[in-house]
Amino acid sequence: MDPGKAIFETVDRLRQRRTGPLVLELDLTEGVTEGPPADPLAAVLSMRKTRLADIVGGLRRARQDSRVKALVVKIGGQPLGLGMVQELRQAVIHFRASGKLTVAFAETFGEFGGGTVPYYLASAFERVCLQPSGDVGLTGVALEQRFVKGALAKLGVDYELGQRHEYKTAANTFTQDHMTEPHRESVGRIVESVTETMINGIADGRRLDPGKVRELIDRGPFTAAEAEEAGLVDRLAYRDEVYDEVKQAAGADAHLLYVSRYARAAAVRKLPHPMSDGIALVHGIGMIKTGRSGRSPLGGGGAMGSDTISAALRAARRDEHIKAVVFRVDSPGGSYVASDTVWREVTLTRKVKPVIVSMGDLAASGGYFVSMAADVIVAQPGTLTGSIGVYGGKAVFADLMQKIGINTEMVAEGANAGMFSTSRTFSPEQWERMNAWLDRIYDDFVGKVAQSRDLSRERTHELARGRVWTGADAHAQGLVDELGGLEDALTLARKRAGLSEDAPVRMYPRLNPLERLRGPESSEDKSAALARIRLDAWGPLARLSAELGLPAAGPLILPEWYTIR
Repeated sequence: MDPGKAIFETVDRLRQRRTGPLVLELDLTEGVTEGPPADPLAAVLSMRKTRLADIVGGLRRARQDSRVKALVVKIGGQPLGLGMVQELRQAVIHFRASGKLTVAFAETFGEFGGGTVPYYLASAFERVCLQPSGDVGLTGVALEQRFVKGALAKLGVDYELGQRHEYKTAANTFTQDHMTEPHRESVGRIVESVTETMINGIADGRRLDPGKVRELIDRGPFTAAEAEEAGLVDRLAYRDEVYDEVKQAAGADAHLLYVSRYARAAAVRKLPHPMSDGIALVHGIGMIKTGRSGRSPLGGGGAMGSDTISAALRAARRDEHIKAVVFRVDSPGGSYVASDTVWREVTLTRKVKPVIVSMGDLAASGGYFVSMAADVIVAQPGTLTGSIGVYGGKAVFADLMQKIGINTEMVAEGANAGMFSTSRTFSPEQWERMNAWLDRIYDDFVGKVAQSRDLSRERTHELARGRVWTGADAHAQGLVDELGGLEDALTLARKRAGLSEDAPVRMYPRLNPLERLRGPESSEDKSAALARIRLDAWGPLARLSAELGLPAAGPLILPEWYTIR
């Protein structure tokens, strides 16, 4: 081949990529990550995952970009939480409103399993395409909890736990053999609220009557042919057929480009001046603990360390070019003390500049504690929040140890020195101290909610008692200010700060390579917000968690089984 011709063709292809029409692509099969990597291990684990902020920001820019003609998204694989799905749906709906083509493709919406949530996401697109061998597992919403009290009793393990109050059901898996009435009432309303939200979303997206959608849910799951006949999908086709059609609709020389790459390229082209005024975005993700954020090498997920989040909020508060803060919270809770530490920093920051909380899948118990002092709380209808309550206690292994021939003796000074030993029960005096501790935490929690949300203590107690609410119900009850996602929170922050619609958003803490290498000079240094790999916390193998059978992160925690996928 003529070298000159080859060079010309290469240059022509590059020119077309820079000037030709674009089809944005999003692959959700590897999942989506909430924020930037918090530590080196998280960076490795999230290498193939797209960041939510890139999706939201990329699609927001693409709405006004004449080069962008369409969006095609592959759904399936790694399950996404309901709050995250609603973030993505909202971004797609806004993009679709600009008149551009949106297409969802899935190999299957649940293969011998439920697919209601991924199909709910797909229903936001103009066209829904399904592989001919796939299925639509539109079966509804179910939350299931297992109770292990009977099994533990056979082993000789007992639990002594106190809770505030009847809806704080995190410990019920150990202390009950069935759902209590408050437990069933709370979970029943969550299922009902989530179902209502998804039915209305599917009905709007597919132009169906809500009653028809409910009828279809009761008939599901569906084969591909049945789903097409019922109007749940528009076309049965393989990936190559779907992608070829989208590219043809966009133009003969259309170029396929990941949303995340488009977002980063657009951000570079519009790189703001480093001294320009903007918004700080602080991510608080995972169970809440004292110390620095990080991740266990043996699993257990990431953690929101109070030192890390506090340092990030302090840095944003003191930066004269930051005019407002968006605090993105996705947490089931954890340590009461750590939650209170973050609450204090949010309170101090709010005195200086607006603070907007954006809730993810979960912002419950301690996750609500760190959020409640903000000027405005924004949540998705499917966010699980509230859970204003506390529980605590211990497991007692005395009978188990006796059965297997282990004898325990203790030498102690102090009447309550052995209070938390798992080899003996609480004395009446120790139970009195435990209940006083629980009452103190609950009273503090309720008091701060009342103050932050401008509610009476009586009304706050009615909404509290450990009850978990969906974002939709929390909004109706005054625990949340607005329904929406991260983009809404950022828009609101810009308005509160008097900034332009395109004012830059900066992740906090912002550290240059030198600051990362040299380490912090003090706890006031912004590099004190650096996360780490937690060698002292081994996820599900943490000694305290293993010994007590309780979450190592602390008493303000929402059970993992609440997660809706």
